[in-house]
Amino acid sequence: MTKQKLKVLVVGLGQMGKSHALAYHTHDGFDIVGLVNRSVPVLPDELSGYPLRHDYQAALAEFSPDVVAIATHTNTHADMAVAALESGAHVFVEKPLAANVADAERVVAAAKASGRKLVIGYILRHHPSWMRMIDESRQLGGPYVFRMNLNQQSSGSAWNIHRSIMQTTSPIVDCGVHYVDVMCQITDSKPVEVRGMGLGMAKGLPTGMYNYGHFQVLFEDGSVGWYEAGWGPMMSETAFFVKDVISPGGSVSIVMEEGASSASLDAHTKTSRLRVHHAETDEAGNFVRSDDWLDMQDEPGHQQLCDREQDFVYRAVTEGMDLTRHMDDAVTSLKICLAADESVRSGQAVKL
Repeated sequence: MTKQKLKVLVVGLGQMGKSHALAYHTHDGFDIVGLVNRSVPVLPDELSGYPLRHDYQAALAEFSPDVVAIATHTNTHADMAVAALESGAHVFVEKPLAANVADAERVVAAAKASGRKLVIGYILRHHPSWMRMIDESRQLGGPYVFRMNLNQQSSGSAWNIHRSIMQTTSPIVDCGVHYVDVMCQITDSKPVEVRGMGLGMAKGLPTGMYNYGHFQVLFEDGSVGWYEAGWGPMMSETAFFVKDVISPGGSVSIVMEEGASSASLDAHTKTSRLRVHHAETDEAGNFVRSDDWLDMQDEPGHQQLCDREQDFVYRAVTEGMDLTRHMDDAVTSLKICLAADESVRSGQAVKL
């Protein structure tokens, strides 16, 4: 049976945009009709033969795509996504969905009004090991303590990328939406308050921007979460990757491979092993059972995760998936991270 083909226009050809374009290139359900970038990018050989345009609106009209994939700076996401949805296209948009909550809600409203699918780039939702971590944590039962961070010691081209992102988006928002989304999936409770702190530690940062921050989020069920993110050549390689979920029943932790580097894209997603600790003790106060070590064999790398993510886009469109919860969750995680950013700048806790 011949697979339905979807015409896709890829907008933004930075690190993530190229990876998504490669995923479309190898997927037998997509035909790339065009690429859009403000400048002339350096492309891998696989992408060099596709038409390249520099004007998004003109490309949207020229190619009439079934799907538009948006991997540009955060502050452009909302207008581009709404234009695509109103043209009749389905949309994949990188996280964060928008630069503010009102714009995020505007994109979701446009998707609902148009009847088109809107998929947001929460790549960990397609990672089998992270899905297992969420499941194991939920089995322990709440309320929970979440301890998560992702600090990156970046230099050279990686630091240039980070500085470019910080023109519009702080590290705790850009990265934080992933891990807050994980927290929300586990606790399934309403966030009620956020408290944040941050510090600019690098020369040449945009006015008012900080390259290190952390925040705490309080949930209605009593769960509490901590998230930390920092970028730059000054960041420590010690404890750069912490992923712990703790409950009265025990804990679930990601244990990184020794010697992993914060600069590695795969290190941001690969779990190596999951350690499941059970808190139950006997009358003498000794643990009833030993910890479970779950080895995550043959984990997908960064490109393979992008492949899985774009296959989800294909299935969402062709199978008519209901993405209401997916869209609502994206707005909730963004709301938490933007509240953290507000708290950093104001010095005050933010009620949600």
